[in-house]
Amino acid sequence: MPKEKAAKTPKMLSVDDLRHAEYYGMQEIFDDLYARSKAGEKFTDLMGLILSRENILLAYRNIKTNAGSNTVGTDRLTIKDIGCLTPDEVVEKVRFIVKGTKHGYRPKPVRRKEIPKPNGSTRPLGIPCIWDRMIQQCIKQVMEPICEAKFSDNSHGFRPQRGVEHALAAAERLMQRSNLHHVIEFDIKGFFDNVDHSKLMRQIWTMGIQDKHLLWMLKQILKAPIRMPDGVTVTPEKGTPQGGIISPLLANIVLNELDHWVESQWQNNPHAQQHWRPATERDGRKNKGNGYRWMKAYTNLKEMFIVRYADDFRIFCRTKDEAERAKTAITQWLSERLRLEVSPEKTRVVNVKRRYLEFLGFKIKVHQKGQKQVVKAHICDKQMKRLRRKLTEQAKAVRKPRKGKGEAGEIRLYNSMVMGIQNYYRIATNVSIDCSTLHRAVMTIFASRLKTQRGSRLAKEFITTKKRGKPAKTERAGRELTKVEKERYGKSKMLRWVRGSGEPIYPIGYVQCKNPMAKKRSICCYTAEGRQGLHNNLRVNVVLMSALMRQPLHGRSAEYADNRISLFSAQWGKCAVTGREFIVAEDIHCHHKKPRAAGGGDEYENLVLVLAPVHRLIHATDEETIGLYLRLLNLDKSQLLKLNGLRELTGLQKIA
Repeated sequence: MPKEKAAKTPKMLSVDDLRHAEYYGMQEIFDDLYARSKAGEKFTDLMGLILSRENILLAYRNIKTNAGSNTVGTDRLTIKDIGCLTPDEVVEKVRFIVKGTKHGYRPKPVRRKEIPKPNGSTRPLGIPCIWDRMIQQCIKQVMEPICEAKFSDNSHGFRPQRGVEHALAAAERLMQRSNLHHVIEFDIKGFFDNVDHSKLMRQIWTMGIQDKHLLWMLKQILKAPIRMPDGVTVTPEKGTPQGGIISPLLANIVLNELDHWVESQWQNNPHAQQHWRPATERDGRKNKGNGYRWMKAYTNLKEMFIVRYADDFRIFCRTKDEAERAKTAITQWLSERLRLEVSPEKTRVVNVKRRYLEFLGFKIKVHQKGQKQVVKAHICDKQMKRLRRKLTEQAKAVRKPRKGKGEAGEIRLYNSMVMGIQNYYRIATNVSIDCSTLHRAVMTIFASRLKTQRGSRLAKEFITTKKRGKPAKTERAGRELTKVEKERYGKSKMLRWVRGSGEPIYPIGYVQCKNPMAKKRSICCYTAEGRQGLHNNLRVNVVLMSALMRQPLHGRSAEYADNRISLFSAQWGKCAVTGREFIVAEDIHCHHKKPRAAGGGDEYENLVLVLAPVHRLIHATDEETIGLYLRLLNLDKSQLLKLNGLRELTGLQKIA
């Protein structure tokens, strides 16, 4: 997540991630693991799947686009060093690290880096070596579908197709529709640093993952030595180091027990199940209303619901007394069952009708509106201070650009920060009010820093100038907006350009609230039906794609092999010049736009898939050969234009 970012929320599993599994033929295998786990099966032989060629190459594909893969570990290697190897070399290297040595798998020391927090303190970040990250990704891909079948629906962090929006939607629904206005804010002291290893291994075993070799490897990952900033190496006795690819999954396994225990107290209590209506809701869920009413009337059980995002969770109760009792019970349960300590200073009961509840960077409160009670959300005060400081510092950098960036580069960086803030916080109902406050503060900085003797360099899109004796002249203050910029900011009156650089400054105050949407229960990454709501099935020849993936490539890099598969899908299984569908793998040639002899690499942008005759024609110099392939291919004007474009890039003359 090279940039080491402290507070970036992990993104949901994207459609691209699903495509990756389909490209390498692993999706059906993951679906099968999920279904078997749902059925309660035990898994005693998973290492074969973990070390399969397809799973290893899929792991490379999944981590190569992660910015963290370019951050060096203690071995000073990055993902580029792996990409230079052939696919066979990558597979053999991973298998050798896991099984090839006398003592078995031994991860290399993890590099420790201290990341500053908004409150002035720091949190530790562990950076494993790139080969260890590859192995962790291989394990995670196989373990995740098994665990997803057992995870609670009330957990939203570090899971596919779940995110902050779903957690916030669940919290607001409980406060507004269920009228649960007493909320417990829990804070676990140093959760990631205090996870009990022996307890975690038992939880993994209970999940059904009972492959002893895999469990032994997980122990080695947990106990991997940590290289401190001062050079001292320590061996951890507890905790899952933040920064490891598999750590978020392990953290969810730890707290999954908490989710189910809280649910058993009320939401899925056995007493309630006896009185659930036999009829189901439209989405297939059972109607629990009768069960809840029976428990309220005939039991002394505490009404409570949990919403969790990683180690940040909230408990929703109806009364203050129930909340206080639940707080005591959960604190004791965490201590005795998971050996985790709750911070008493940061754990409190909040009446959301009187005070704001803080959750995931938002502050939420219930307000009276006529006869109804509605939820209003703001950016929390701590985050407002952090965002203001961050934006003003970047605004000041525009005046004095850092080396290598220039004024335009600093403005573009500021704009990316604005879009990131708006994308995250737009699910707050009052985000426009909060962002308007930020806008005024930041534009004051811009106005003062960009002021010159001739006036301010900030201007609207068009400037009208008038000189003595000459007619008025209207000209642009800067470049024209792109299509995306027009759609997002084109109607804003707050948009300004910086004269000289010509770059626009995105108005952070121009943002509209988007209601947080709950996760659809029908969506699931590990069933064919569940994926229909995410994307259509691959509309390419999957058999041919598999043949292309398994095709031996002598002396070609893993980056080259992986990008070929991406191009096959992007080009819809057709030649980039003729538009004809590929029939057999042997007819598919991958052409370097900029030849390797001229410094061209195996990057995606430098490659294109063409038919074998087309590829020969691109490189042909003999007139007789050119004439032969022209007659064979019978290219029209548009196809010939594409062909000549590729020939020009290689330094050859156009074909008339």
